[in-house]
Amino acid sequence: MQGKRILLGITGGIAAYKIAFLIRMLKKNGAEVRCMMTPASSDFISPLVVSTLSGNPVAIDFWKKETGEWNNHVETALWADLMVIAPLTANTLSKMANGACDNFVLAAWLSAKCPVVVAPAMDLDMYRHPTTHANLEKLEAYGVKIIPAEDGELASGLSGTGRMAEPETIFEHIREIIDPEQDFRGKKVLVTAGPTRERIDPVRFISNHSSGKMGYALARELLSRGAEVILVSGPVSETLTHERLISVPVETALEMFDAVNVHWADCNAGIFAAAVSDYTVENPAAQKIKKNSDTLTLSLRKNPDILRWAGENKRADQKLVGFALETNDAVAHAKQKLNAKNLDLIVINTLEDEGAGFGHATNKISLLDKRNNLVSFELKSKDAVAHDIVNSLNSIT
Repeated sequence: MQGKRILLGITGGIAAYKIAFLIRMLKKNGAEVRCMMTPASSDFISPLVVSTLSGNPVAIDFWKKETGEWNNHVETALWADLMVIAPLTANTLSKMANGACDNFVLAAWLSAKCPVVVAPAMDLDMYRHPTTHANLEKLEAYGVKIIPAEDGELASGLSGTGRMAEPETIFEHIREIIDPEQDFRGKKVLVTAGPTRERIDPVRFISNHSSGKMGYALARELLSRGAEVILVSGPVSETLTHERLISVPVETALEMFDAVNVHWADCNAGIFAAAVSDYTVENPAAQKIKKNSDTLTLSLRKNPDILRWAGENKRADQKLVGFALETNDAVAHAKQKLNAKNLDLIVINTLEDEGAGFGHATNKISLLDKRNNLVSFELKSKDAVAHDIVNSLNSIT
């Protein structure tokens, strides 16, 4: 998004507070951001916050009463490579659908020559009202891209469809429009992410430090390049929604294996980034284990090797990527794993490198392919690492 100009319109809904996160994501990825607000939106997010985060003044009124200076809505609209209106309230939606022009945001929208994206946000009964559907259909007919509202808890206390898509989802839609690179369009990719948990008793489990950040970054990268993604994820705090994403939440290694077993045959490729527990507790306790002795012995049995199974059941037209997180002799161990599990590409990282491995926002990797080509990269954000991995996957022949 480097240098791309995003014009962000904010209207008066409670979801306006989330726009601060969207602005930061856009700026972090190199976009120039200018914001405009309806007068009502300043009840939900401060223009000072919006101006500070975007690095530009915020347009609210047509003119500045103190100086008489005009905010030129035509120039504002023509500046943009993309206009985004989020949240889009029922009120602003109705006005857009019918050509009303009583505030700066609407005047800029009517002057726009760039693509326009909107993210509706309203209570569930408002969202499913026939007039809302009719107005959304009008906007689609005008060429506006609609990011559908999501299901969840609403400000009214009710739960249902109507909440604005999360900033991460809006960001991915923006990136798809801004970045025409769609080399995975029509392809389906299976991604595993996060840790698994193996139950000891109802309150304890065996797991690892995986945050899922790498797997989710890979899913976002693939979605931005047109892929349909099946994301099989262990328990993490990361979230991701997209119209081309199928999320399959799991907890144990066996549940992850079952999910992979169901979906692998339908996929063109798989990137197995999950940190799967090698062993599970043989006889987990039905009740909490009491602290009655100084030692506790657990009997463990080996979990299914999900990556090996996928390699053994890989068709000639499928591509498979695995990960090797090592603490020593990383390349040698990775070569052995690549050959033993019939991989096309293996991502190597080591806890010996500062900023790599579990929990970090960064990673430092090397990529080894089945022809023994090894390429090493510098420390990067996990989003940038995901881009490198997906590029390499795409180049496999």
